[in-house]
Amino acid sequence: MYTERNIKLDNPNAEEIKKWHKMSGVGLKKFFNTSGQAYKNLELSKRFPEMSEDEQIKLLSTDGMLVKRPILVGSDFVITGFKEEEWEDRLLKKEKRS
Repeated sequence: MYTERNIKLDNPNAEEIKKWHKMSGVGLKKFFNTSGQAYKNLELSKRFPEMSEDEQIKLLSTDGMLVKRPILVGSDFVITGFKEEEWEDRLLKKEKRS
C-alpha cells in the first residue's frame, strides 16, 4: 500500500525533510532537483557550497519544485529520484519481510 502526494502542491516541511535526509543516508544535495528550472533560476549551483544544512532544508521546504522527484518514503528508508533497480530491490525486500 502507498500514499501518493503531489509535493509540488503539498510541499514537504522542514521536519519531514530532516527526517527523510537522515533515513536516506545520502547527502542533502541528492534531495535537490538540480535539473529543474527553480534550481537554475535561483542559481543554486553557485550558492549551494556556501549554504548551511539548515538553509538547504529551509529552502527545500519552501518550493516542491526544488525537491527531486519521485521520492519513495518507507518506514525505514528514503530513495530520491527513480532508479528502477533500487526501487525494485527495496520494495521486494520490504514485501518479503511483510
